[in-house]
Amino acid sequence: MLTADTLFPPDLSRGQRSSPVVLDRRGVWLRALPVENGRWRIRADLKRTDPSFVRRLITIEDARFWGHDGVDPAAVVRAAGSALLRGHIVSGASTLSMQTARLLEPHPRTFWAKLVEMVRAVQLEGRYSKKEILALYLTLAPYGGNLEGVRAASLSYFGHEPETLTLGEQALLIALPQSPEVRRPDRNPAEARAARHLVLQRMVKARLATQAEADEADTEALPDRSAFPTLAWQATGQLARAAPVGQATVVSTLDATLQSRLEPLAAAYAREQGAEATAAIMVVEIKGRAVRALVGSGGLDRPGGWIDMTLALRSPGSALKPFIYAFAFDDGIAAPDTEMQDVQTRFADYQPEDFDRVFRGKVTAGEALSHSLNVPAVQLMERIGPAHFLARMESAGVDLVLPDSRTRAPGLALALGGEGITLRDMAVLYCALGDEGLAKPLAWTEAEAARRERSRGGRLVRPEAARQVLDILREAPAPKGRIPNALTLGGPGMAYKTGTSYGFRDAVAAGVVGGYVIIVWTGRADGGARGGFTGREAALPMLFDAADILSAPRTAPPRIAPKGAPGALVTLERPEHGPNLIFPPDGATVQVEAFGPSSRGLVLAAGGEGLSWYVEGRPLYVDPVSGRTIWRPAAAGFYELMVVDSQGREARAKVRIKG
Repeated sequence: MLTADTLFPPDLSRGQRSSPVVLDRRGVWLRALPVENGRWRIRADLKRTDPSFVRRLITIEDARFWGHDGVDPAAVVRAAGSALLRGHIVSGASTLSMQTARLLEPHPRTFWAKLVEMVRAVQLEGRYSKKEILALYLTLAPYGGNLEGVRAASLSYFGHEPETLTLGEQALLIALPQSPEVRRPDRNPAEARAARHLVLQRMVKARLATQAEADEADTEALPDRSAFPTLAWQATGQLARAAPVGQATVVSTLDATLQSRLEPLAAAYAREQGAEATAAIMVVEIKGRAVRALVGSGGLDRPGGWIDMTLALRSPGSALKPFIYAFAFDDGIAAPDTEMQDVQTRFADYQPEDFDRVFRGKVTAGEALSHSLNVPAVQLMERIGPAHFLARMESAGVDLVLPDSRTRAPGLALALGGEGITLRDMAVLYCALGDEGLAKPLAWTEAEAARRERSRGGRLVRPEAARQVLDILREAPAPKGRIPNALTLGGPGMAYKTGTSYGFRDAVAAGVVGGYVIIVWTGRADGGARGGFTGREAALPMLFDAADILSAPRTAPPRIAPKGAPGALVTLERPEHGPNLIFPPDGATVQVEAFGPSSRGLVLAAGGEGLSWYVEGRPLYVDPVSGRTIWRPAAAGFYELMVVDSQGREARAKVRIKG
C-alpha cells in the first residue's frame, strides 16, 4: 500500500483551493473569496461548527467513522448483502472518508470508481487525522449551485455561521450533499422538505432527537438563498489572499459597524465631487495600531473603484508638514514660539509661494504650521536637510517615493508634497505623533495588534516634540460651522492637517483624536487633475464626518449567529410570545410524597391558550375530575417538561424530583 501511495498519490489540490473567511474583531463575517468558476468553497472550521451537528452528521452518514481506516468492512458487507437480496444497489457503504475522496477527485459512480474511492480513502487516512478529514469533507461538500462547504451553505441559506444550528437547519445540511441540486430549498422546496423530514426521522431512530423535537423541526420554514457580505472589499481580499494555506478564518482588526458607516460616507463624497471622483478613508486605533476601518474607494461602481487607494502612491501636499516641524523641534532647530519670516524667498533655483499667494511677514513656527505656510516649512526643510528627512522617514518604515530618484538628489520640494506616499504610510506617521513619537507598523489581525501593543517600536521623535506638534494642530482653524462631535467633549480636540497636491489631483486630511488616527483622501483613481478641490474644502469635511461617526454610539451588527431564537425562548415572562411556564420552574428541585399512578402528583401550571404538556416527550392528559394537568412521576430523577400552546410555541423546564 505504501508503494501504491507513493506511485499514485491522491490529488489534494481541490481541497487546497479554498478561501478563508475574514471576520471583524468581534466575529462578524466581512468577506470571503470565491475559487475557480465563481464557486464559494469556504474552508470549514470545526471550532466554529455546532458540535451537535457534527455528532449527528457522523452518526447518520458514518457511524463508525472514528474507528475505521477509511473503509467500513461491516458497511461493505451490509451493502453487498442488500444488493444481492434486492437485485440492485440499496446503499453504497460510503464512509465520510470515501465521500471526501470522491469530492477531491469526482468520477462517474461505477463499481471501478467505488474501488478507487476505497483506496483513496485509506490514503487520506494515512495522511490526515480524523478531524482533518472531517473538516475537508465539510469544506468540499456540495450544497447546491455554486455553494461548497458547510460555512458557505449556512451563511447563504440561514444568514449565520454554523456555530449554532437549529435541528431543522442541521437536518437540511445533512440532506443536501447527497443530492444538492434536486434538494435545493430555494428552487425545489418540496424535495428539500421531504429530504429534511427523512433525515429527522433517521435522527429519531438513532435517538439523536425525540419525535416531538423532529416534528417541531419539520415545521421550520425553508430558507431562501442570500448574497454574501462584502464589507471592506479591498482589505478583506488582501487578508484572505495572504492567509496561510489551510487557515479557515482570519480574525481581522476591522470593526464591521464602523466600516459599514464609513463606506456610504466615502461613496457620498465621491458622488458629490464628480463622475470621475473616488474617495478613501482609514481609521487606526493608536493603541496596538489596529486598523479599525479601511474604505479603499468610493464604491466598486465608481471609476477605478476596484483599486485600493490606500495603497496608491499619491502626493500628500502639505500633509507631511507636521513632521518637518516635529524634526525641527526634536533637533533643537526651532521651537513652537520661534519667530520666522513668511516673505518671498528664493532657495537657489526654488521659490515657493503660499497657497493664497499672500505673505504674512513675521510669524511663529506654531502659527506657520497652524496656517500651513509654505515658505517657513521650506526654511525648516533646508535646515533639516531633505536627505535627513527621508532617512528619518525610512527609520519609521515609511518609504517616500521621489520623481527621478535615480538621477536627482531629494530637494526642498519635499516640504510641499513633491513625493509619493500611501495613505497607509501616512497613518503610520500620524500614529507616531499620537503615541509620543513612537513608530510601529499597522496591525491587520487581532494577534498582530496584541504584539504591536507590547512592542516598543522605533523612535521617530521625542515625546515632547510630538506633543508640541499635536498642540499646534489642534489650533488649526476648523471648517466653517464644524467641530468634531462627542470625541472632543471632556478631552482634547482633534489635531488635524490637510494637504492639496499640484493640479488639485489629491485632497488629503489627517486627524488624531480620541486615541485614533483618521486619514481621508479624495481624487481620481487615474491621478487626473481636478479644478478647485482642496484638502480643506474636499477632504476636511469628510474627516470631521468620520470623527463624528467614530464617536457615535455603537450599534454593532450581531455576531453571525442564528437569525432568531425559537419563539418560546425569545423571552422568559411574556405570555403574548408563547406559554409562560409557572410551575415547576426551570432548575427546580421538587419533593413528592410518593411515586406512581396512585400518588397525589404535581399540578402543573402555565399561562397561555390551548396548552399541552409533555414529560420527556410523552404527553400528559388533563385530569377528568379536577380539569387540571397532573403529573405523577414514576421515580426520582431528572426530567424535562415542555408546554406547547395552540400556536405551537413552547416553553421548557428541567427539574429534579426527589422522594
